[in-house]
Parts: sequence; C-alpha cells; structure tokens
Amino acid sequence: MMDTLTKSRIQILPPEEARKIAAGEVVNRPAALVREFIDNALDAGSTLIELVIDEGGIRRTEVIDNGGGMTREDLELCWYTHATSKIRSLEDLNTAETLGFRGEALAAAAAVARLEILTSTGGREAWQLEVGPGNTTPPRITQTRRAKGTNVRALGLFDTIPARKRFLKREGSEANLCRQAFIDKALAFYGISFRFIQDGKLKLFLPAVNSRKERFAQALLTGTEGLFLYEITLGGTGFSVAVVAGGPELYRNDRRQQYVFANGRRIQDFSLLQALEYGLQGWFPNGTHPIGGIYVSIDPALADFNIHPAKQEARFVDAGAIHHAVTQGLRDFSRHRNMAGTEKFSDGENKLWDGFAEGKETVYQDQEGKNEAAGSSQAAALALEALLENPRSFAPLPGRNPREGDPEPPLFAGESTPPYGDLGVDGGSAPRLAGRVFDLFLLVEWKDRLFIIDQHAAHERLLFNRFMAEAIPKQELLVPLSFTTESEEDDRFLSHRREDLAKLGIIITEGEEGLWYIEALPANWRLGDAETVKEILKLKTAGEDMAERWAATLSCHGAIKDGDYLDDTTALALAKAALKFPEPRCPHGRPIWTELSREELFRAVRRL
Repeated sequence: MMDTLTKSRIQILPPEEARKIAAGEVVNRPAALVREFIDNALDAGSTLIELVIDEGGIRRTEVIDNGGGMTREDLELCWYTHATSKIRSLEDLNTAETLGFRGEALAAAAAVARLEILTSTGGREAWQLEVGPGNTTPPRITQTRRAKGTNVRALGLFDTIPARKRFLKREGSEANLCRQAFIDKALAFYGISFRFIQDGKLKLFLPAVNSRKERFAQALLTGTEGLFLYEITLGGTGFSVAVVAGGPELYRNDRRQQYVFANGRRIQDFSLLQALEYGLQGWFPNGTHPIGGIYVSIDPALADFNIHPAKQEARFVDAGAIHHAVTQGLRDFSRHRNMAGTEKFSDGENKLWDGFAEGKETVYQDQEGKNEAAGSSQAAALALEALLENPRSFAPLPGRNPREGDPEPPLFAGESTPPYGDLGVDGGSAPRLAGRVFDLFLLVEWKDRLFIIDQHAAHERLLFNRFMAEAIPKQELLVPLSFTTESEEDDRFLSHRREDLAKLGIIITEGEEGLWYIEALPANWRLGDAETVKEILKLKTAGEDMAERWAATLSCHGAIKDGDYLDDTTALALAKAALKFPEPRCPHGRPIWTELSREELFRAVRRL
C-alpha cells in the first residue's frame, strides 16, 4: 500500500507554489496591480489617489491615497489569502457594494512581488509592512511616520518567476496598459482627484469635477471636443443608468472609446456596447462609431460580479431591461436633439424650413445602389417624380398599390403633421435651384445661404420615413428562392423571427434540415438571389431594430443613384423637401445637406 502511494502521479503542491500559481488569476501584469490597488484606495474613502509606476510598472507599481488607512492589527492580516474587511459570509456577496471583497489582491501581489504597505489611520501613528515575494523572507512590520492614508507598493514583479516575466510586453506597452486601467477608474469616480506619474514625470492630472461628462472630456478628449458630449440619465426597476455620449461630430473609426461600468467597475459587456450603437443609429455613417460611457448603478442583489477572477464581467438578473432602457433612452434623446438642432437656422420666430410655400417631400439612396442596373435607376426617378408631385399620398414605387380606405399616412415617421407648418413664402423669397455639381449634389440658394444637398441621401431619407410609416407590401415569387444556411445560429434566427420577417414583406418557409424557401419579398425587390439571402441574414444582428434596418435597406436600393439626372422641377422639389426633414440625416447617418452663408463665402474669397 505504501509503495502505491509513493508512486502516485497526483501530488499536493507546497503552499508557496500554489499561491504563486493562483496569483496569476488576479495579477497577470502591472495593470492588474493598478486596478486592484486603486480599488482598495477607493473603498477606503480616498479623495485623492496617485499612481506611480517605474519601467512600465514592472520595477515599481505604487498607489498612494488619503483614505482611512489601517491599524497595525489590520496591517498584520491584510496580506493573507482571503483576508477581507468587506464580507463575513457567502451571503454577503449578494449585498457587497465595495469594489474589492474577496481578499485576494494583496495576497496575490505578495506572492509575485515584494509588497510594501505604509499606512496611518490618523496621521499620528504609522506602520510599514514588508513581505514577499512568495514568503521568501519573513514579513516585517516597523513603526514610521505618514499622514492619514496608505501607500501600497509592489516592487520587482515576477522577479522570482522568470517564466511568467517573459510573457510581459515591452515597458512602453505595459505602461500604456497601466494608464488605461488608471483612466478606467478615474472615469467611474469623477468626484475624486487622480494623478498619474510615470518614471518620475507627471503624465496626467485629473482634478475632481462635477459630472461624468466633464471627466470623460478631461481624460479622453482634446481641444474643444468636450463641447459635443451629452449626458442623460435613465432608470428601471432596481437600477439606474447614466450615459455619456458624443454627438456625430465625435465619430471614431473604432470602438476603443466606448466604456461600460457597473457599480464603479469597468466591465466587458457586448450587449450594452451594442445598445450604445443601436440607440445612436442614424447619427453615424457606415464604418464609424460613437464614443461614450454607460454607467450602470444596480442593486447588488440583481447582479453577480464574482464570475470573473478580475471582476471584469458581470451577470445581471434582467440584462434585457437595462439594454432596452439604454437603447430607447438614446433614441429619444437623439430624436429630440435633432429637432432642437434645427433652431440654429431660425429667422425670427420661424425656422429655416418654415418659409417654404410647398409642403413637398423627397427621396434618397445610398452608395451601394451603384451596383444596380440602369433600369432600376429610371424606375426610382419616376417614383420620385410621382412622390414629389403629390407628397401627401406617399406615391408608391412602381407596382405598389395602396389599399383602398387606408388612412392618410404622415409625412414623417412618428409625426402626425409636418413640423414646419403650412406657412406661405416669407416676403416673396423662395428657394432657387442654382445648379448641380459632381452629378450628385444639388445647389440651392435661399435668402443668404447656399445649400449643398446630396440628392441620393435626401431620396433615401424620404423612402425610409415612408417605409417606417406604412406596411411594406409583399410580392409572391413565381418560383420560391431556396437556400441552405451555414450555421445553427442562422436557423434559429429564421425560425424565431419568421413572423417579424413577414411584417417586413419577407415570407420564409422551412424545408428539411438547413434548407429554407423564400416565398415572397417586398414589392419591386431588385437584388439577385445571393444578395437577397445575404441581406436577410444580416438582420440577425439587428435585434429590436430589425424594422429600421430593413427600411434602411429598402430605401438604399430603391432610391435614385449617383449620376441620375433630375429635371429642374423635380430637383427643386427634392431640395425643398430635403430642407424640411426634422432629422436631416440619411438612415446610415450621413448629413443630407450642408450650408454656407453669404458671409462665410465672402470671407473665403476675401470680399468682406
């Protein structure tokens, strides 16, 4: 029996080795030390926090605070595994409101670096602890002097674990990661002052401010970019949300300046980042993204922060409610913001478009339409002329017949009457078609302004509003279009959303495993078979915005194309309609028109 035991392949690791391995779940690089040390400083009630790093944090990572400090008795225990002042039992996890609660951070740091802690509770008596790395030297506590607060310093990270040290990045890269962890904490706690010192130089100072919007601009933006930030607050059962978001002036080509915080922690939550994008859909052109932060404050009993070693993820009891609140709140805000934004064009009490005599609408398309045949361009142009001839009837595309007895649809989705009213021409002044440029833009002169209007974008917006206001008619196919899905995810989407697709004019039936048939499509659908299937499957990422996404697709393919020529009457009617839109952007976020005042033009050629 003893011989069997001595040959066992399973052995218990010595405690010091086990601690080093477990520490890797919490401390895998200097930025992890930054995150954990600042969490402790915040939990201690600090109003000023300073981060100091040397050589990317590898040689030294130190956080200095003016918080409550620790007594000698606390200092003796704080570095042991699972030593914590935050909870007393497993049940306390359901109500923990502090950033740290598992008692792992200091123990993990002491396992892989030399840990020094200098602390005082009142500024009269201070104590210093020296321990680690990995219990290679016995812990030592000495009396010293310090004002109220704590210094926590990790020196020589992974010096005793060369295998792990080899996987660290270059010093500059590690320093950047430390800076980002520092900014993450500063963004969440705007009422606290933060300082960041790298290799003896002050790199960033963020004094306390009064709002998340101010801190976001202070930490991440440059120049006057902060002028284009907005902050809104939302709420639901057991949670509240603050959202800081940039206007379309602050578009980015990536999502690096998008953040999600839950109870002060930055977390990775794709769903809420998606809500930020969905809520601001229409503000940002294709390929660009908004910047912003979503700050969730939630009852701890409704969230679990204990599912990730570094608490970088969270599980919410009702994630859907938070997602919906963010999406809907941002949609409402962007709609009102667009309406309010038109006021800068006011002339007396009437807005720019109030002076137009004719209440006619417009149509618009997108660049993808260039792939379509010339015949569809001609059909779109004819439909545009018909629509502009009688805008209140929402003249249908060729082949589309409105149902007899249908109520008169509104000019704009969500509006019962046009927001510009039915006023006459102001003082005899009327918009004048001044010309065309680049086979795409209409030039319109009105009062003291020159408007440059994207005829394609204007037509697309008009079609989009119409599709959102009316039911989309279906056209049965003589021969059903069959296709095979490539994944179970596609099958689930088509199966679960079949009724929703039918409302969009798409009738789909299921065959044997993975085989599907398209029985009907929206009237006048012009794409080929492969493109049709591709466009339908794209909708699986649209979530609750599927109707809007599909309306944008129909508008894009149904509008006039770049280079299509419009006669002067149609072009002027289209231009007038474009300037009346309450939301002067195409469904993909591009501005429909831009303008140049007489004064700006004269200044450009130095005639003032």
